[in-house]
Amino acid sequence: MLLRMVRWLVFTFVLLGVCVGAALMYAQRTLNMPGPLETTRNIVVPHGGLDPIADRLLAADVIAGRRNFQIATLLTRHEGSLRAGEFSFPAHASLREVLTVLRTARPVQHSLTIPEGLTGKQIQAILAHSDALSGPTEAIEEGSVLPQTYQFELGTSPDALLARARTAMAKTLDQEWTKRSPDVKLASARDALILASIVERETAVADERPHVAAVFLNRLKAGMKLQSDPTVVFAASAGAGTLDHPLTRVELDRDDPYNTYRIRGLPPGPICAPGIASLRAVLHPATSEDLYFVADGTGRHVFARTLDEHNRNVARWRAQASPATPPTGPTPPVPASATASPPTGTPKPR
Repeated sequence: MLLRMVRWLVFTFVLLGVCVGAALMYAQRTLNMPGPLETTRNIVVPHGGLDPIADRLLAADVIAGRRNFQIATLLTRHEGSLRAGEFSFPAHASLREVLTVLRTARPVQHSLTIPEGLTGKQIQAILAHSDALSGPTEAIEEGSVLPQTYQFELGTSPDALLARARTAMAKTLDQEWTKRSPDVKLASARDALILASIVERETAVADERPHVAAVFLNRLKAGMKLQSDPTVVFAASAGAGTLDHPLTRVELDRDDPYNTYRIRGLPPGPICAPGIASLRAVLHPATSEDLYFVADGTGRHVFARTLDEHNRNVARWRAQASPATPPTGPTPPVPASATASPPTGTPKPR
């Protein structure tokens, strides 16, 4: 009788072991079997618990069935909870890979680039047209954000991205101001930001920026008006940054705190968002006594120290330029007996 009982217990344990082993083998096979997803896809996984997640993955063909996914989730629950968000699932991801993505993967990162030289209104339009951002876009103070590429998750608010861009500009401006050349006599980092925004709009040629900055710094030092066309464009366009016509005499003569043909010194604020290169150009300008520059017809500029030299450069420019294309760059205050280029122009093409 005892022997029979022992045999029965042994049989029961063996049978149980076989069943457990078979179950484990099935579970492992189910966990590691390739899934139905044909190509790698980004899927937005909802909040709300296991059932909504299973429904979303099933609808997107990431998993073949709800029950196996739910069982696999319960069997591996010690590995962590599932997260909502936008995730990238590889083609034919197994249940184990799907669960790993949901538990540990970084959400999909979207990119948005704020180019150098844009006004607040232009940057606001870029944010408003981003499908990956969510929410209204607030007005942007000129020069307050640093132009660069920002990474963010789907559904991030424009305000959150702008907060990062403002922090980046404040940090960058502080660092660059601290390292400025001792010869730069600007009163504050804010003044450097304002002048950098003018340099940014005056030339898109990288190696010219320190020279352009030197011209404007020399004019400030000499008490001359900056006479920068982009500042007039900013005023005439109400901050839009572009005009659909060349600058007119009326616009150049208009009283406006941003019209550097009328005011002395810097305008009251930036006219765009300058990049790091323009900030560095202002804070580490070229060594030069030049006071003028004008376009040379190739996208670059020629520089001059004296009025006579500048007038010759303007004459050469006029001889080869289209009559509809005005010169660019600062123009000196001209006495009645002198001849110099009229103060007209447009911002450099960017």
